[in-house]
Amino acid sequence: MLFRYETHCHTSPVSFCGRATARDTVHFYHAIGYDGIFLTNHFLDGNINPDSKSLSYEEQIDYYFSDYEDALQEGERIGFKVFPGVELSYKGTDFLIYGLDKAWYKAHPEIMEMKKTDELPVMMEAGALVIQAHPYREAHYINHIRLFPRSVHGAEIINSSQAELSNRMAEIYAEQYHLLKTAGSDNHWGSRVFEKLAEKGYKPEIAGMCSEEPLESVRDYIRLVKEEKMRPFVQTSDGSYMPLVQGNRTI
Repeated sequence: MLFRYETHCHTSPVSFCGRATARDTVHFYHAIGYDGIFLTNHFLDGNINPDSKSLSYEEQIDYYFSDYEDALQEGERIGFKVFPGVELSYKGTDFLIYGLDKAWYKAHPEIMEMKKTDELPVMMEAGALVIQAHPYREAHYINHIRLFPRSVHGAEIINSSQAELSNRMAEIYAEQYHLLKTAGSDNHWGSRVFEKLAEKGYKPEIAGMCSEEPLESVRDYIRLVKEEKMRPFVQTSDGSYMPLVQGNRTI
């Protein structure tokens, strides 16, 4: 038996680009057979809901974690795992952070003034797993691709909301720099994700990480990723899923 987890998703209202609530997202993944999700909304340095900008730093952190706390409450009610994550941003270059909690962020307001090449190592030293999300993403608001191979543990080699070329280049990047490899959906639409991916011209697939061992904590995830005991997988809209051998995939 393989246990499946979404590692990259966004919800409304915390992520300004989110189009589904935390509870809708929890119910969607539970219904299609996933065992849990990591909620990775845009952090204060990214596309967070601008209504929060007038709050103090500590209040912004409380607001930021409010979607996660709603998702956690609903997950506990229906027997579904929900874990916290963060997506940091720098001019369209994004990083997924796993392993730091609300208390850590509240205690470290100085991160908001740091360059990413300083901030990411600080987080890694504090025990976080740092993954560069969709490193070869292209968009109208990204004027060039930036890579941070010396400041991360790994790279997202499959992002089902990105074009095939973006994912293939990400895999080459991870291979050449000997980075850990992860996968996720970057789901902003909750239960409408398959429909929206098809509208964008992508395959109606979502992605994630799977393992033979269930996750009970974020620490479990970090350990299993570092031990390379979690594998990327893709799941189609008909419910079938396929764990992928890294370096030999089709997406």
